[in-house]
Amino acid sequence: MELSLLRSCGITANFLLTKLHKVPENSAVSKEFREVHYVDSFRLEKMTDDSLQKITADIFSLPAWVYWLLNLRDSIVKPFGLKTSKKMEEEKDKSTEEYFFPVLELLDNEVIMGDSDYHLNFRISVLIDRSANLIFVTTVVHYNNLWGRLYFFLVRPFHGIIVKACMKRLIIGM
Repeated sequence: MELSLLRSCGITANFLLTKLHKVPENSAVSKEFREVHYVDSFRLEKMTDDSLQKITADIFSLPAWVYWLLNLRDSIVKPFGLKTSKKMEEEKDKSTEEYFFPVLELLDNEVIMGDSDYHLNFRISVLIDRSANLIFVTTVVHYNNLWGRLYFFLVRPFHGIIVKACMKRLIIGM
């Protein structure tokens, strides 16, 4: 995150956002797949008393352009029988419907969201390490077949842009 952008928004907080290429050691998302084909994790050094639910909601309060991309994605993948955003929304457990993706596991300091489909399975974790003042957003992907590899090859550049935008919104929101 560029400091000039934050300063222009009137934000002077100290923080450090780092992209990692591994799952945090204390994350339960590491146990989700026997084999992981893609992983990224963004670590934000920031002290906060906000709840896991509030932090997750802040991260996934997506800008309008992301919803536009999701609608475009849905219209492209629907003819191929892949799950759309609407289908994932319908499959959510009503007790955790405030989360953006279906919740698979909810721990005291971590929420694991995700879905499994014909082509690939993905998990997204939001993990808070309060003792070290760290917030992690981690994505792991397992390809089920060649279509999963092809799909994620096309989606991957957008994934990176979207995750960075989400983390920036978290920084600005704090």
